[in-house]
Amino acid sequence: MKQSLIHEAAARPAVRHDKKRTAAKQVLNRILPLLVLGAALTNLQAAPPPSAREILDQVRLQQSQQQLDLQGQLRSDGKVIPFRLTQTGPVIRYTFANPPETVQLRLEEDGTRLDLVFLNSTKKISPARLDEEIGGTAVTYGDLALKFLYWPNAEVLGADTIRTRNCWKLRLTAPSNDSPYKTVLLWVDKESGALMLMEGYDQKNFLVKRFEVVSAQKIEGRWFLKQMRIEEIAPGTDKVLNRSYLEIKK
Repeated sequence: MKQSLIHEAAARPAVRHDKKRTAAKQVLNRILPLLVLGAALTNLQAAPPPSAREILDQVRLQQSQQQLDLQGQLRSDGKVIPFRLTQTGPVIRYTFANPPETVQLRLEEDGTRLDLVFLNSTKKISPARLDEEIGGTAVTYGDLALKFLYWPNAEVLGADTIRTRNCWKLRLTAPSNDSPYKTVLLWVDKESGALMLMEGYDQKNFLVKRFEVVSAQKIEGRWFLKQMRIEEIAPGTDKVLNRSYLEIKK
């Protein structure tokens, strides 16, 4: 009897140690997934943003892969200028009825080319016409050219939110003084690569033009521009000289 009690007393500490080891293992099993998740989140947060060049590459890719045949209009102060918008890959055409004119934008590897389309030929729009407004609206031929998407001097300023969309904010600097804008601030949708907002600044760094997506629509399962507001602004002031809208219909 005495010997059995001795054996029982000797066995009890082993049971207590087993329980402690089991409890410690359970706690560790609960903590480990949290530690792994925390490390993953830390790595995700520490991941650097894409470069400006990568973001602009995404924008150009998004712009050049569409197949479209839509009706649209430019609207300003009661004046409505209808047009037909067609796109086959990197070639975009704006066909205006009054006055009759077709403008073709070609997105190329190292830049864009803006042409007037005639019956059997095309002719490059001269630099002198790039600042010319289309039908008295705030939109110029140069605005259609999207040349800023190819400016080599670009930097990412950070992230921002435009109309609930998460965007990258970029600053682009013109390579020469013949551009209507010295600097362009650009907000690009992180998910789609769509242009959400563009601000153009003159040689004195005054805001002179703003393009902002007001609304979007789904066409054939893809999100596309519905309405864009274009504002021409008096340099050094907040006064809007001309407010126009570019609208696309299904």
